[in-house]
Amino acid sequence: MVVGIAATDETMESTSPEAKLGMEVEELWDIQEPQLTPTEKLNACFESIPVSSFPPAPSSQVIEITSDTSLAEAVRLLSKHKILSAPVVDVDAPEDASWIDRYIGIVEFAGIVVWILHQSEKKDGSAETDFFSAKLEEHIGGPAVAAAAASGMCSPRYRSSQPESPTTAGNFFKLLTSSDFYKNTKVRDIAGSFRWAPFLALQKSNSFLTMLLLLSNYRMKSIPVVDLGERKIDNIITQPAVIHMLEECSDLQWFESWGSKKLSELGLPLMKPNRVVKVNEDEPVLQAFRLMREKGVGGVPVVESGGSKAVGNISIRDVQFLLIAPEIYKDYRSITAKNFLTAVRSYLDENKKASPLMSGMVTCKRDNTIKEVIIKLDSMKIHRIYVVDDEGNVEGVITLRDIISKLVHEPRGYFGDFFDGVLPLPPNSRV
Repeated sequence: MVVGIAATDETMESTSPEAKLGMEVEELWDIQEPQLTPTEKLNACFESIPVSSFPPAPSSQVIEITSDTSLAEAVRLLSKHKILSAPVVDVDAPEDASWIDRYIGIVEFAGIVVWILHQSEKKDGSAETDFFSAKLEEHIGGPAVAAAAASGMCSPRYRSSQPESPTTAGNFFKLLTSSDFYKNTKVRDIAGSFRWAPFLALQKSNSFLTMLLLLSNYRMKSIPVVDLGERKIDNIITQPAVIHMLEECSDLQWFESWGSKKLSELGLPLMKPNRVVKVNEDEPVLQAFRLMREKGVGGVPVVESGGSKAVGNISIRDVQFLLIAPEIYKDYRSITAKNFLTAVRSYLDENKKASPLMSGMVTCKRDNTIKEVIIKLDSMKIHRIYVVDDEGNVEGVITLRDIISKLVHEPRGYFGDFFDGVLPLPPNSRV
């Protein structure tokens, strides 16, 4: 059952859409059975609100890319609209196609890079591949080094303790993005890098609780909401949008029931210090992105050589700077994590572009409250924050997934056959 809550016109006009949603939760909170725990109450509240109530994303962030778009153009569009991914429309689909047949998947920065680098390692005998491989070898220094650079590692058995290992040359991505191989490849050609086929989506009637659990327990980065009648995407709910909603609700009673607690009281961070995925400042930057894909994380801290003191952060969205501005690394013999951060910050400063990278490392302490963390995340437009000790050593990481896990829980058998309607991964998927 979905419950509607009345409010005065004056209140509604002066309140943000996110705060209005929070007040709806507040009204539902007040009528819950008193013996329920705060988490049980919130579960009931969010289950009663349809996902169609979530504020629409800015129109500039809800774009579709056609399957015949080139990779170069797709990268430009994602960067221009400041988004990490976009649904791909099949240009060959009939006008009356269902939404499942209308889309072939979602293209994202990480998928583009994974696919390109995977292809650059191939030696299938085609003229184009042989030419591309030859150029890599010519500019980077031999087939073994070219393959290593392409895979994001210094060598197949790369270890940071081996300084003699080859590294990714500064001109690698300029060569890559200027090649016909890159310019002529279409988005539909990289379907193997899409996570779902076409993608996991919600209907407008699904609940808020379903959406929160998908973002948390099922590691979704964003969730399309489809309009079955219109046979297209009606909204895209992103992690930053959910963080902003929580921030707008930070003064309400239901939020205070858990938002006022310290991280340590809630058992956060969940991960022990020795389990945090991180990259040394002297390692190749592609190692950072390889680790993100391998470990299923959206970002890694960059730490000092031989220590655990954080000097910066690289997130999956920063992949774009390897593709849209490859010339900024030309003066470096190798693109290490440290060189990458230095070059990108200089590029952003010169071009007056805003980015979380310009803000340096965003951190918190174990004695900060959930509310303080959410406010900081929202103000910086990020969804990951590192927990550090008094010396700045990384002790853990907190993401939106961790926050949601302390807000609601997944009831036994909640999803039932929900995932049965999701088409399987493509057979050649690399994700």
